[in-house]
Amino acid sequence: MGQKHRSTEVRKKQITDAARKLIIKRGSEHVTVRNIAREVKFSEAAIYRHFKSKRDILFLLAGLTTDHLLQDIDNGEAGAVNSLDRINFILRTHLSTIEQRRGISFLVLAEIISLGDKKLNKEVYDNLQKYVSRLKRLLAEGIAAGQVSETLDLDSASLLLFGMIQGLVTMWALSNHEFDLVERYVALWEVFRRTVVAR
Repeated sequence: MGQKHRSTEVRKKQITDAARKLIIKRGSEHVTVRNIAREVKFSEAAIYRHFKSKRDILFLLAGLTTDHLLQDIDNGEAGAVNSLDRINFILRTHLSTIEQRRGISFLVLAEIISLGDKKLNKEVYDNLQKYVSRLKRLLAEGIAAGQVSETLDLDSASLLLFGMIQGLVTMWALSNHEFDLVERYVALWEVFRRTVVAR
């Protein structure tokens, strides 16, 4: 990899990190090329050397954010043999990571969605579909192993898992992180597990 390419990657990371910080500190309405330039101490012209527009910055940021969510699944998949235990392990690991990041992934995605850019929203939707599809695949493996009820509606169950995590993180963020995220999750997981387990 050439020095110029490395430099471009570093600059792009600095720019998307700045956009993320602005979203978290001040909200999406303050994400402008001018404010990003101030945050990273670049000129606006320097920003435009790496991105055509603010939308391009947010496209990359949305992709990186959902990549982190998928990475959490990858990191957790080796955690257990039983399919349901593996899903539980992945989600607990995922929530621990979210707790460390103070819910940043979901906050960033929510703020990007609030901009109302249809093309950007489609990008976020497609990326989150990948996340939900991974959860669906894990549930399907549980059915194949006889651990999950074969009558389970996989599409609904995987979306329910996503909604459970997103809802929990949203309530946690709104409470100013007043409760233990993983502890609250344990009770929710038990309700879900009892619903889907093979009998």
